[in-house]
Amino acid sequence: MKYPIAIEPGDDAHAFGVTVPDLPGCFSAGDTLDEAIDNAREAIELWLEVVIDDGGAVPEPASFAAHQAKPDYAGWVWAVVEVDLSALSDKAERVNITLPARVLRRIDAAAKAAGESRSGYIARRALAAK
Repeated sequence: MKYPIAIEPGDDAHAFGVTVPDLPGCFSAGDTLDEAIDNAREAIELWLEVVIDDGGAVPEPASFAAHQAKPDYAGWVWAVVEVDLSALSDKAERVNITLPARVLRRIDAAAKAAGESRSGYIARRALAAK
């Protein structure tokens, strides 16, 4: 998915500020234009991950024209950041892992006590470890 980003021009004394108009509260910065764009990609991915973890919907990006018409962005530079949503997918994947038998027994006992499958228990604990 491609998100337009608005970049407030920087100079030798000020960083380039970046906002993502389609993602409220998503912003970043960088000392150079390239760094600002790279940091915006990271900010977008983190913002989307939080929304997905909270059960929210991923917002569709609006057009450049819709954003450029807003007076708040007069004089700002525009770019687009592409984000691979498949990396944020909750689609189940089968994995093969190796664990010591004693660790596996502990996981199975904890999963059973929680009324969960082994996979469900591991996934829930990993997500809770933010």
